Parts: sequence; structure tokens; C-alpha cells
Amino acid sequence: MISLADLHRRIESGELSADAALAQSLEAIAAQEKTIGAFVCRAEQPHAQTAGPLRGIAVGIKDIIDTADFPTEMGSQIYRGNRPRADAPIVVALKRAGATIIGKTTTTAFAANDPTPTLNPHDHGHTPGGSSSGSAAAVGAGMIALALGTQTGGSVIRPASFCGVAAIKPSYRLLPTVGVKCFSWTLDTVGLFAAGVEDLAMGLSAMSNRPELLLDATMKPPRIGLVGQEFAGSPEPAGAEALRVAAAAAERSGASVRALALPEIIAEAWRVHPIVQEFEAHQAFAWEYRQNYHAMPPLLRSRLDESQGTTAVEYDKAVKVASRARHALAGLFDEVDVLLTLSAPGAAPKGLTSTGDPRYNRLWTLMGVPCVNVSAYVAGGGLPVGVQIIARFGADAQALAAARFVEQALKQ
Repeated sequence: MISLADLHRRIESGELSADAALAQSLEAIAAQEKTIGAFVCRAEQPHAQTAGPLRGIAVGIKDIIDTADFPTEMGSQIYRGNRPRADAPIVVALKRAGATIIGKTTTTAFAANDPTPTLNPHDHGHTPGGSSSGSAAAVGAGMIALALGTQTGGSVIRPASFCGVAAIKPSYRLLPTVGVKCFSWTLDTVGLFAAGVEDLAMGLSAMSNRPELLLDATMKPPRIGLVGQEFAGSPEPAGAEALRVAAAAAERSGASVRALALPEIIAEAWRVHPIVQEFEAHQAFAWEYRQNYHAMPPLLRSRLDESQGTTAVEYDKAVKVASRARHALAGLFDEVDVLLTLSAPGAAPKGLTSTGDPRYNRLWTLMGVPCVNVSAYVAGGGLPVGVQIIARFGADAQALAAARFVEQALKQ
């Protein structure tokens, strides 16, 4: 994979020009894209910018995020040829930081669960995950150093786990969602994919103008709470092994690791996530569902059909449960610095008919807390499996620091 941090250091030292750094991605895309299919469109003659911390860095943008230079079709025939007049603010932030927007990456239709044809870079017979399929696959295949995705249930962390890349779903609203096709305004979060945790920190810091997100050279062993999420069901053997391996590695490197029980209200929040998501989705897709019903992607359309009866009373109750759960979760971080838990049930499922199960992700999206995926284990067939490190709301720097600690521990 291409390391953003490595390219940045080489460009800053004068060892590598921004144009030469960008050329590395262009060469990798030429070699890999015909097989992987991570992009829906690409820049014809991209150029590196001459200034900014991300100069020379090729970035892919999930195709539900508005771009003035490329169509934004959202994986749906309803928006075929749709050309926004303006970039989403998050795209402007990348350009201001010097990045080169190389193209739009594939997304499941409307970032729901109708799969894309994108292939997993580690085994082409398996899904790359979704909904941010192309962004995860493009980074995992070594084509680009940074990509944007979004998460409403598990659409950043899960594909990162399947494709063997680092990813962060930041704290809710750390990055703006203006100009991003809404699914659920309570849940939608813009996230990043990169080769490693340092790369994530550098990319997120540059685009958000938050230098405090950059990682220190020293790593303090964190206090880790190990969370199994039993209310979400048992993981597959590969998922359980990834969590065991990560916990053991962190402990060997000096972290304190202990099992942590979650209060019942947090389990209840996990159960009400779909109520919040689907109730808001009916409003977010009101025009598409009413005016273009038969053109709607079939799996999303079926979800909307099944959830039509959700009432405002049920939604309001679910929102109150989520609020209570967030308060309870905040209290747990008085005992530990971060949580360590599953990123996915196991390795990427075989075939392209499913993008995998988000059941270990959706709680943390509803809680709005920062989550970082780190690859921890390689299952049969060379398929990676990740774990996620979670910090309290707003503590994105702490989540990244602890994730880098776990990442380095796993390499020892």
C-alpha cells in the first residue's frame, strides 16, 4: 500500500517531487483498476498542487459526495449524469490542503446495501465490503494513499477490515456532511481510509486543520477495555481470533487490558439503531422513493417497504434511548482510555451478493464516538480481519494514538 506519511516526509525533504508522488498512484491505478474496479470515474490529466501538506497525494472520493469536477451518481440510475455545481465542503478542505482529487470511488447505491462490482484486493472472489466499497479497495490495492467514505451503520470500519486498511470514523460532525447524500442525519459520518494509522492522523489533521490530531513520536500504553458486544451475537472464529490477538499484543507491549461489561442501556441502543436509521431514511429518500420507486435499488427499496410503519413515537423513544446510552458510555471512559472490539464478524464473505454484516459497528455510529480500524489477523485465503479502537466522543486524537499503539504492538 502507499503510505501518505512516507510520501509526505519524502516530499518535505526534497527527496521526491509532488508530481512524482502523484505518478506513483497513477501507475498503480493503471496496473490494478481494470481488475479491482474501485472507481466510477477518474481525472483525465491530474496534476499535483505545489503547496499544502497533502500535495502529491491522490485522493478518492466516495460517489455520494458532491464534486464539481466529476459526476455524483450515488450508485443509482436515478442520478445518472448528475453534475453538482459545487464541491462538498469536505472536498474543498482536501483541495485546500493540497490534495489531488483523482476520481470518484464506487458506492453501494445510495450508500445502502445493494452491492457494487468492486472486488476485494486480497481475494477477488470476496466482497470488499460496503457501502464505501471503492474507497477501501482502492487503498487496499495500493492505488491511492487516502480515500473518503461514509458510515451510517458500518460502512467505513467494516470494508476497512475486509480490505486490510486503516480507517477512522471520526466523532460525529468532526467533518462536515454538507454536500453528502443524506441517509440518516443522526448517523451519517464522513470517514477516511489509509494504509496505516499515522497516515490517517496526517490526512485528518490536514483536512480539518487540527494539528492536535498528529501523533507524537512517543506512545503511552493505554488502558484498554475489551468489549465483546455479546448482544450483537457471536463472531466467526476469524473475528474472535483477531480480537484475541490484538488484545494479547497490546498487553505484551505494556497496555492494561481488561474485559469490560457494557450497561444494558447500551445494548438497548444497539437494538434501536435501525429504528433511527430507517425512520430518517424515509425522509432522506422521500423524493426518490415516491417519484422513482421502480428505479430505486432493490435491497434499499425493500428496506424502505418493510419499515414504512415505523412511527414518530417509536423514533422519539429510540432517540431518547440513544441519548441515555451516550451518557452511560461516557461514564465508562472514566475507567479506561479506549475500548477494543470487533470490526466485523469475520473475514470478508465470499461472493459479491452481500457487503457483510454491520452488527459490530452500528452501536458506535449511533454513539457518535471515534472508531479506528487496525488490521489484526489474516484468515484463510489471505483475507485480513481488523479490530476497532474506540475513544470517548471528541477524543479523536486519543483514539488515533491508541490505535497506533495497537498497530505497532501487532507488528512485534
